[in-house]
Order: sequence, then structure tokens, then C-alpha cells
Amino acid sequence: MRSTAAVTGLAAGVPYLALPPQNHTGPAPLVVTWHMMDPPRTEAAMAAAVPMAGLPAWRVHFGLPMFGSRVPEGGPEAFYALAGQDYVLNVAGPVTERAADEFPAAVRELRRTLSIVDGPVGVVGGSAGGAVALEVMARAEVPITAAGLVNPVTTLAAVVAANERRYGVTYTWTERSRAVADRLDFVRRADELPGEVLLVLGGLDDISVTEPAARLAAALGGRGHLVTVDDLEHALAEEPGVDPAPQTPAAVTADAALTDWFRSRLTG
Repeated sequence: MRSTAAVTGLAAGVPYLALPPQNHTGPAPLVVTWHMMDPPRTEAAMAAAVPMAGLPAWRVHFGLPMFGSRVPEGGPEAFYALAGQDYVLNVAGPVTERAADEFPAAVRELRRTLSIVDGPVGVVGGSAGGAVALEVMARAEVPITAAGLVNPVTTLAAVVAANERRYGVTYTWTERSRAVADRLDFVRRADELPGEVLLVLGGLDDISVTEPAARLAAALGGRGHLVTVDDLEHALAEEPGVDPAPQTPAAVTADAALTDWFRSRLTG
């Protein structure tokens, strides 16, 4: 019987926290997660929010670029300054692209260091991490059998519009930023997404997240599945969302939905 202790390290330079399958010997399936920019905003905090503890699979939580140990020089203040200057070109686009770029090599290294079955993997993403999960699905460089997304960013332009309302600002679109937003419009790119997608939506989240996610589910047809958690806002954890914290009641419900989803799709 393998140890149930978490494993931390770097996979092709990507920081991760891996939770081994419980009560399981031999190779097991792999589920990779990416955290939110809101709480939980690190791999350790994401592992605490949605541990999927009952799943007989490796749950490997990756840290996003520009977060945790990879925060820009100058710390969180520097990150927020970059976001304030141009959220699309300085943050949303680069974080998604870099995380997707580094995914195949990171999975290859995990296969060398952990006891993982040789087969398709599952991906999980919350908010901005959901955009990463959708991007790696669309690229299909690693076979993905199913995704589980919690309050995902499925249409970047809708999130930018929500930020304009929330903060009383106006984002100045350019040709470059429009191109990024078009690329991060997964409703438009639904035909590029293989496998099945579970969308776990907060009943208290903003319409800029829930409405495009519902349209993505519709565009996927029988491959798209919606679950609503009535008491879930956007975040999956309490502030500050950096260190592991007890699950909120809404996170418990989301975690159960993800666990059931991947148990049926990955472990049969």
C-alpha cells in the first residue's frame, strides 16, 4: 500500500502538490487541476478546497504561472499593477498560454516519477484555471478524456466586461487583446474540445461566468453537463486563499460532484 502523504515538487519546472489515491496499489489514473486567481489561488489551497479524496486516482494540483512560488518580482503588488495596466495582455493571456505550453512536458515528467496509468487524463480548473483546462483540451497534445470545471472562464471578453462594471473602469481593446479574447472564447471553439465536460456553477456567481458556461454546455450537446451549487459564489475558498484551509460547505458540494464525475469517467 502506497503512502497517503502529499507529494510536492517540480514537474518540468511546474510546481505541484500531488495527492495519491487512497486504498489503491499499482498505477492509477491522473487528474490534473489548476487553481483560481481568486481563492484558492495556489496549488496547496486548491488541494484543500477540492481534494477529491475518494477518487482512486492521482490528483496533481499545478501552480499557475505568476502565482505562488512564481509570483512576479515585486510580489502581489507587482502582479496587481500588471493586471491594472492590461489584464488581457499582461495576465489572462500569458497565464493561460504558459500553463498550457508547459502541460505536456509536466505530464511526461509526472509519468516518470509517479505510478500513473498510461492512458487519457482528466483535467480540473477553477475560474482562470478553467480556461487553462479548456485550452489544453483544445490543443489535444495530451489525450484528455474528461474535464471538470468550477465557475470557469469560458469567454474572456465577458469577464473583462464584468470587471469594468465592478471596478468602474473602461478596458481599451486593441487588435492584440481582441485576438487573445477570441482565442479564449471556448463557446466559439466548442467543436475543438474533445471528451466530456462537467461545468459546476455557483448559484451566487456573476452572470459573466454562468451564462457563457451554460452556452458552452449547450454547444457541447451530449458532452456538456451542468451542475449548480446554490450557495457557491465565485471563489471556492475564503480569503486570502493562499494556504490550505478547511473546505467551505459549497466547496464540499463541488468537490463531491467532481469526485463522482471522475470516478465514472476515469475509474469506471
